[in-house]
Amino acid sequence: MKNLLHKTVLVLPALFLVLPALAQPSAPPATPIDGGLSILLAAGGAYGIKKLRDHRKSN
Repeated sequence: MKNLLHKTVLVLPALFLVLPALAQPSAPPATPIDGGLSILLAAGGAYGIKKLRDHRKSN
């Protein structure tokens, strides 16, 4: 019973701290993807292709 009381005392305040975060407004309906994200996606794709080629050469 004491263990349950300790868990309740720890979890209940955490729930009350999370609830206001859920009430935040959402993002605008048409959020543009800027150039920085496009560059990161292209770099990630290039890195993936390089890793695939290196893996095929080693086998």
